[in-house]
Amino acid sequence: MKKNIFFIFVLFSLCVHGLSQNADSSIFSLPSIALKKLDGTNINTSQITNEGKPIIIIFWKSCCPPNIKLLDAIHEVYADWQEETGVVLYSVSIDDSRTSSKIVTLVNGKGWEFNVWLDVNSDFKRAMNVVATPHIFILNKNKNITWQKTTYSPGDEDEIYKILKTL
Repeated sequence: MKKNIFFIFVLFSLCVHGLSQNADSSIFSLPSIALKKLDGTNINTSQITNEGKPIIIIFWKSCCPPNIKLLDAIHEVYADWQEETGVVLYSVSIDDSRTSSKIVTLVNGKGWEFNVWLDVNSDFKRAMNVVATPHIFILNKNKNITWQKTTYSPGDEDEIYKILKTL
């Protein structure tokens, strides 16, 4: 009986430790995946850089209103964030080949001044284990994921800004 209780305790401890390790997303780094820029040129996610300053990566889809609201909200404060934290934003559209042709018009119409890349085959999305959009990643100066969130509610940009100031 004591062996069973001890075994259960050890198993529970390992599970809790494993969960805490998985919750610390800083142990994951970016994969190397080929994407397209809006002008049609190829880019690789290994080229994501910001000279030791924070990076935001947002996966989004044009047909989802919360995605557009998030990007609009960040667009409003992005210049201030860049000035204060040096952050750079890479927004990755996961629209497929049928709808991705509308992304250039959308981005130009919105006046978004951050990087917008196309992941029409969802390779980067799968590599980053993105299931729902928007999916926001914040990377530290070493390009390790330090924070992530799915969904958007008005005001989430304030939480993102607070995290950026700590990096």
